[in-house]
Amino acid sequence: MNTDLLKKHIQHFIAKSKSNPQTFTKDLKERLDLIAYYRAFTQKKILSMNEEDIYEYLSKLWAMQIWGNKHYVVDKIVEENGIAKFRETLAELVLGKQKIAVRWDNFRTQIKGMGPAMISEILCKTHPDDFMLWNRLAYGGLTYLSVEKLPRYDYQLTGKVYRYLCDLCKEISDQLKIAGFDDTSLLAVDYFIYDELQKPALSEPEPVEIEDSKFIHNDIRVKLRDIGQWLGCNAMIERKVSEGSKVDVVWEATIGNMGRIIYVFEVQTKGNIDGLLLNLLKALNNPAVQGVIAVSDRKQLETIERYARELKDLNVKLKYLDYEEISKVHECLEFVNAKINNLGLVPGGF
Repeated sequence: MNTDLLKKHIQHFIAKSKSNPQTFTKDLKERLDLIAYYRAFTQKKILSMNEEDIYEYLSKLWAMQIWGNKHYVVDKIVEENGIAKFRETLAELVLGKQKIAVRWDNFRTQIKGMGPAMISEILCKTHPDDFMLWNRLAYGGLTYLSVEKLPRYDYQLTGKVYRYLCDLCKEISDQLKIAGFDDTSLLAVDYFIYDELQKPALSEPEPVEIEDSKFIHNDIRVKLRDIGQWLGCNAMIERKVSEGSKVDVVWEATIGNMGRIIYVFEVQTKGNIDGLLLNLLKALNNPAVQGVIAVSDRKQLETIERYARELKDLNVKLKYLDYEEISKVHECLEFVNAKINNLGLVPGGF
């Protein structure tokens, strides 16, 4: 981390706080209100949440600003995970006794539909002295400070990496404390990063390698679902499209009163490529399926394409997507949706 650059921005940040105390007092009150709200959720309260409680709890997150219809997103999370499992896993994440790296990995492996931005925001607002908030802006800010080997994509953010990022933000907190800033929680660090460190990075670091492919598989499925929804499709994870074929992600669109079209995605991180091809072939038995897409890294996609050439019926309709490209598309659409939704053009409804 470039400590000299950090200290320079801290001095600028403190000078702004003195010249515009009203704004900084308002920000402090906002932080205290957010912390009070999330800390009020004891283990007993989390375990007794109903669907409306879960909606209120999640809809307040900044990470949810990318969604116009927050009820739709929360309903999907409850539907895909089950309310009992969601409550129990959330309680363990937020208030469990195991180390944060273990709790983080357990939650990410067990709960579908929630990425690092939502998870870290809940942790940060509940335990602001211990856990940081990770999102695109945090990535940009730490990159600007020349922090190396940051997780470029969500699937790289394991519990071990998240603990490392929390330690990094505690270093920023320590520097704020030394400089005499009043609020040095990691939630305050997030405000500092947002306000001071959003400078364009000179270059994009190389993606960090990870050890466990389950994070790639789960994250890419969620991103594919999000992209489909943002494009106006009814997008679903793990759906049966024909006899013997349950696929990772489906995009479905209805064309007037003529019927529907379906696009099928299979995410391959490891395992038997023959199984992927067979599953996609079975999916094509459904006449509504207009295209099938294999999603993997570049090396495996080359192998999949080579195998698919021997299957004439599949090869005609099979398309290929690198999962890093999906992450970039998701990031761009997330930015666009957040900006449009912040305009408040469509009422939130009931």
